[in-house]
Amino acid sequence: MSSPKDGNPEITADEVVADIEQTREEMGETIDALADKLNPKHAARHGVDAAKAAVTDDSGRVEPDLAAAVAAVVVMVVATLVLRGRRW
Repeated sequence: MSSPKDGNPEITADEVVADIEQTREEMGETIDALADKLNPKHAARHGVDAAKAAVTDDSGRVEPDLAAAVAAVVVMVVATLVLRGRRW
């Protein structure tokens, strides 16, 4: 489509209407994509998928080193919560 910026000042009304319709369609697609991305269920699913990908190898098995590291962190968090609950 030509425009005054392109050096062609002869834009028809039909071209302007077509440009507006195309822009509306693109904006609608963008809004739909943003709404989908901000959906809490989809965000949670993405987080779960990213976590799984981080601790598994190419064949889908859990990497032992990462599993041990995660287990150590869980043990430390639980121990901290238990010890704080005792109120020395």
